[in-house]
Formats: sequence, structure tokens, C-alpha cells
Amino acid sequence: AAMAGFVRELERRAGPALRLEQRAAGGVGCVVWDAALVLAKFLETGACPLARRHVLELGAGTGAVGIMAATLGANVTVTDLEELQELLMVNIENNKHLVTGSVRAKVLKWGEDVTEFQPPPDYILMADCIYYEESLEPLLKTLKELTGPDTCVLCCYEQRTMGKNPEIERKYFEVSVLIECSRHDEEYRSEDIHILNIHRKAT
Repeated sequence: AAMAGFVRELERRAGPALRLEQRAAGGVGCVVWDAALVLAKFLETGACPLARRHVLELGAGTGAVGIMAATLGANVTVTDLEELQELLMVNIENNKHLVTGSVRAKVLKWGEDVTEFQPPPDYILMADCIYYEESLEPLLKTLKELTGPDTCVLCCYEQRTMGKNPEIERKYFEVSVLIECSRHDEEYRSEDIHILNIHRKAT
């Protein structure tokens, strides 16, 4: 039953929709969340040139955002934990005919060695990676180690008012610029879902 899936279609401006398998069981990484849809559709606006750029997605889950980037010509590595690799592979395979760049899946556990993901990518993409306090330090460590002076981090998250979430969100970003909601995709936007553009501080 854990393997049973249901497909989420993500429309694209040019050409057929992405078909993304989800899983009925298996935790938060097995579903296409709204923040992933908002970020994927933001990439389609062309605000960030992706063709031939090196892109890394953290906490990719179903791979929706990274695969969208690959259809826009980026060379993408989607990363998540070991248990999500099978789902990522399925979604890469299902959408490979739409990819104009390249896309591959790799295991990356936040806080652990990132040598194989060097040199720093042009873009790091993250959708809804901010909700577990325990993952805060490991994620920040990984971000610091992966981010070069020219890396642009696009982080999309749904603002949640429950429990410790507001505090976690505040701690998260010392340097970030909110991308105005008016610049998001016209249909795929929400006042509760924010996209941050984060750059490394000049030392």
C-alpha cells in the first residue's frame, strides 16, 4: 500500500504538463506541496535564467521544482534522503521527454559531507524545507558549504503560524530578499507563500 501513488499534473506554459507521482504513505517528502508549485511556476516566469546553469535542489521530495528547472534547460541535481530516491527516479523517468537540460537524483543528508556536490552551483532551490527545528542547524551548515559567492538560493515556503514555526522562520535567514508576490506566476501564488532570494554575505 505504501507504494500506491496518485499523480499530480503540473501545467507548463510551453508543452505538456509534468506528471508527478506522489505516495499515499511515506512522510512529508512524498507529496507535491503548494510551495513547490509556486516555486516551480516562478521559475517558468523567466525571472532567473536557467539554461545551462548548474542547479541543486535540497529536500526535493517528488522532484517537482528541480524537474521543472530541467525542462527550462538547467542541469539539475535533485537531492533528498535515501528513502525518497525511488520516487525521485520514477518522476525523472516519467518526465525525461520534457527535459531540455539534464536531471539526476542523489542522496544528500543535511549536515553531512557535500564534497561531491562541489563546485558550488549557480542556483540552490528549496521548497518548504523550513518546519523542523531539529533540521535547522544541519540545513544551515549544508547551505553555507554549498553556497559560493555567485550562488543564488531560492527558498519558497508557506508561512505557518503554528507552534514554533514563526520563530524558526525568523532564525533562518540573516540575508534574504523577499521576491514580491506580484512577480510570482499569476495563477500559482498566495499571500501565505513567500519566495526568498538569498545570497552569501560578502566576507
